[in-house]
Amino acid sequence: MSSDLPEEVDEEVVDPLVQALKEREEYLDALQRLKAEFDNYRKRVAREEAVLAARASQRLVGDLLPVLDDLERALNHEGDIEEGVRLVHRALASALGKEGLVEIETDGKFDPHTQEALLSQPSEAEEGTVIQVLQKGYRLGDRVLRPARVIISAGLEA
Repeated sequence: MSSDLPEEVDEEVVDPLVQALKEREEYLDALQRLKAEFDNYRKRVAREEAVLAARASQRLVGDLLPVLDDLERALNHEGDIEEGVRLVHRALASALGKEGLVEIETDGKFDPHTQEALLSQPSEAEEGTVIQVLQKGYRLGDRVLRPARVIISAGLEA
């Protein structure tokens, strides 16, 4: 490398410069390796997430297959269709319950975090009390999937 430098360049200046260039190359090499490792990590995590989602879907579908079987039996059965529908409802509720689905309670006071008031009507119940459920609400874990749609009491008319 000293042959590329002009004759008047001081050797004391060249040594630190050569050292700095060497360190720069080492840092660049380390950074490039780290970038490649991080890219590989990101790809591996994405693959693992896809596999996990596929397994979860497979398990849920597997739990719902008996419900599908019950529906087919209910449709082919010439007896009491209402009993067949009840059987299917129980099987579906059980499968979804295993996955953590829970019905939102609607007894008592209106809760804006878990319920949606569609209407307010005069009634003998205390103001703000749920008097009718129009559509059930559900939670999955601690998240509200669908709020319960309710009618609440406006209290007694004055």
